[in-house]
Amino acid sequence: MRLRSVPLLPLAPPAADAAAPARSAPWLAALGPAPAAAETSSELWAGLHLPGLAAEEKLRQLATVMQDFTPRVSLEPPDGLVLEVRGSLHLFEGVAGLRRRLLAACEAHAQPAVLSFAPTPLAALVAARAGKSLTILNPAQLTGQLAALPLGVLRWPQPVVERLQRTGVRSVGAALRLPRAGFARRFGTAQLATLDALTPGTRPVRRLFKPRERFRRRRELSCELSNHEWLLNALAPLLSELEQFLRARQRGVMQLECHFVHRHAATTRCLLNLAAPAFLAAPLAALLRVQLESLALPEPVRALELRAATLLPRTARSQGLWQSGEQGGSAGSEAHELIERLRARLGEGALHGLSVLAGHRPERSWAVSEPPSLEVRARGTAAPVPAAPRPLWLLQMPQPLQVRCGLPRRGGALTLSSEPERIESGWWDGGDIARDYYTACDAHGVRLWVFRERRAPHGWFLHGIFG
Repeated sequence: MRLRSVPLLPLAPPAADAAAPARSAPWLAALGPAPAAAETSSELWAGLHLPGLAAEEKLRQLATVMQDFTPRVSLEPPDGLVLEVRGSLHLFEGVAGLRRRLLAACEAHAQPAVLSFAPTPLAALVAARAGKSLTILNPAQLTGQLAALPLGVLRWPQPVVERLQRTGVRSVGAALRLPRAGFARRFGTAQLATLDALTPGTRPVRRLFKPRERFRRRRELSCELSNHEWLLNALAPLLSELEQFLRARQRGVMQLECHFVHRHAATTRCLLNLAAPAFLAAPLAALLRVQLESLALPEPVRALELRAATLLPRTARSQGLWQSGEQGGSAGSEAHELIERLRARLGEGALHGLSVLAGHRPERSWAVSEPPSLEVRARGTAAPVPAAPRPLWLLQMPQPLQVRCGLPRRGGALTLSSEPERIESGWWDGGDIARDYYTACDAHGVRLWVFRERRAPHGWFLHGIFG
């Protein structure tokens, strides 16, 4: 005889009369009402119908705005958007609060919209296309709410709709009641898949909208402008769009191009280089104002174009405990703001920085470069650590020193105060050196960096001065 193992099930509570008071089963009252599986759905979609919208660029712009509410946004060209908003309800005061926010966002862009909520994206979209502001949270009520909608909201090919109407099928509910196999044979599997997508039983793969990673906006002016203040006012809307574009992606720009288009002359290009990733419109406008003061326009401007090709991640930085200049305080955002203002006022070639090179020869261990950004300073560069202290002031060319009894002199005898540091390098590029470096002090107590050539005639040279 074989015994079959039976899984243990939890004991069911005794059946209670529906009219019995709650105190007859106190443990039921403590647990609260259990939601039925059919009454809730794991997803809730918002369907936006945008009547009169024909430009795909405007649809992408609105999709970017909708990403402030949820990352799951899909395009439904030419005039629709669907958003999965189940996880966003607690952030915007439920369905009612989210409805107000979404419609206000469309109104801010001068675009009328019809909004519906449903457990499936297509159901929410077809309800909005029908002009119904529905809120369907229970999947069991979905078919009943959609049954009265006309077939036109499905946007099937016109011959298919006409054939269905000749057979007496004029609503979505009537199409859902037709036999599946016969419907697919007569009207096509694509239309059957559309009907299946209305209900939660199937989950078609949707392509999520991803905004562009480059910014480029152009504005045609109603009249030609040559006044710099008026040009800045005309640039203000483009800078506001740039700020929204960067906020949605949590990015910043290190370089901004502004093109001024003329009627006959070549386009004037204004390049703004930044010392740290920026995204706010107001500081960018202030820097452009300074740079425009020194920009000569050959002709009045008839169009403006703003470009930002490279976007960098923008991370928030905490402020220091001490202010700059106090004990323990260091330079904060004032450093890169000063660099940006000097660049804008004096020009790109008037400001330089110093960069460390990986080399042992002192005269080739640094180079003049662009002022480094905060990101570069934070990462640092891979450079060899010197064996002894280095002076900040290096002479452009080492100066020969007088020698008496084999020791260097500079206005008197020099006192060598360190052990020799030998540097031999550069044989591969023809600039080889062989030197012994010392720290020395003159008669006035000034610390100098001197070296002695290891090759004949073994001369002494001054190469740097310590602060």
